[in-house]
Amino acid sequence: MLPPFDHVRTWIFDLDNTLYPAETDLFALIDERMGTYVADLMQVDLVEARRIQKDYYYQHGTTLAGLMLDHGVDPHHFLDYVHDIDMGRIEPCPVTAAGLAQLPGRKLIFTNGDVTYAGRVLDRLGLRDQFVAIHDIHATQYQPKPHSAAYASLVDSLAIDPAAALFVDDLARNLKPAKLLGMTTVWMNNGSDGGTHEAEHDFIDHEISALGEWLTALTQETAR
Repeated sequence: MLPPFDHVRTWIFDLDNTLYPAETDLFALIDERMGTYVADLMQVDLVEARRIQKDYYYQHGTTLAGLMLDHGVDPHHFLDYVHDIDMGRIEPCPVTAAGLAQLPGRKLIFTNGDVTYAGRVLDRLGLRDQFVAIHDIHATQYQPKPHSAAYASLVDSLAIDPAAALFVDDLARNLKPAKLLGMTTVWMNNGSDGGTHEAEHDFIDHEISALGEWLTALTQETAR
């Protein structure tokens, strides 16, 4: 690779709204099932369930983390339920696949979802064989991004040199811990992150809006 990416030996990607377009809105289906799960668990209506769900998300990083802490929810049961969705919204992207194939070094997935769900998404995208490992919510001991422990577990378990790693995520807040470890950070600014980013901009090295186009530009520059 040419500068400023010639040092990268490990390419780390978030899954949802990063490997596929945000307008796919796959998370809307998951969000609906999370609301139903909370409503059934706590015997409340869907409006109250959504309020509780979002409170947990903002306080703990994931709805699951809050449910485990306050209600002892089995994470496997929860994840199996909320990820039982139709993948028909996802379409393969040959441009992204071709760009990923040209990257030198290891390619990894770092997700707050689980391996089973991530595998289904990758199969639908036609990208399963591109990635050598998926570091999921079970591997982080249920400490989701952006908790620093999640990144420590990623680095330790997969023997990553942060100085030679790059991380792409659509949520700006998830880039800060990676940058503090020494990784190069790329923000997928595709509209999926509704937050404000004044505090995170210092931790964003590069900003992109479409993965396939960015990868194409990288590999074309390399070929010249």
